[in-house]
Amino acid sequence: MSVEVRDVGVDLDGNEIVRGVSLSVARGEWVTVIGPNGAGKSTLLRAIAGLVRFRGGIELFGQASDALSRRERARLVAMVPQDPVVPPGMEVLDYVLLGRTPYIPPLGRESAADLVAVDEALTRLDLTRFAGRRLESLSGGERQRVFLARALAQGATLLLLDEPTTALDIGHQQEVLELVDRLRRDGPLTVLATMHDLSIAGEFADRMVLLADGRVVAAGPPREVLTEQLLSDHYRARVRVIDGDHGPLVVPVRSA
Repeated sequence: MSVEVRDVGVDLDGNEIVRGVSLSVARGEWVTVIGPNGAGKSTLLRAIAGLVRFRGGIELFGQASDALSRRERARLVAMVPQDPVVPPGMEVLDYVLLGRTPYIPPLGRESAADLVAVDEALTRLDLTRFAGRRLESLSGGERQRVFLARALAQGATLLLLDEPTTALDIGHQQEVLELVDRLRRDGPLTVLATMHDLSIAGEFADRMVLLADGRVVAAGPPREVLTEQLLSDHYRARVRVIDGDHGPLVVPVRSA
């Protein structure tokens, strides 16, 4: 298994945000966590990434997460948050090179191997022509590809994506997710994501986990999780679920 989460809880500012969550992600699998706002999705991802304290157990590729150093964890796990912090004026090449930080000694400089890894990531995501461009000059879809390039350059085989399609139009949403899926299939890459767009989530995920009030309330293939009853119960939404070629499509239904 790439990820084993056992009875994990997280408290933030005195509030219990994640409550006894257990889930697993097999190597090469794409698992998407869904749930209404405030369900604890992003907090769960941050716990797996080692960014917040947690109760319970998390194993990454058979190793206890809390026994790993930050450098060791960074060589296994790369996370793309909803709103990555980008230093003003930073160029694409320099930003992607930050992904090599776990391999560069303190006070040291990048090696030839680091530069090769960055070049390969830029090439793989068709970003070479943007290497000297500042990130703020790129479109939303182009920036999202740069964030993925940094994660790839990191050399990690577990990719955590927190709302990777936020603020992207439907064309760029498809572009980014199809790119992630292609990278996963080319391997070796395991994907654990959180997403709000349920139809797109159902198209790409192998399995889904539905969180509500910090707990797992459903888990399984998309067709078992994206049901009208479950979405009504936990999102308080009127929807129609239509079976698509790759997964269920969720369509909001206007109230009478």
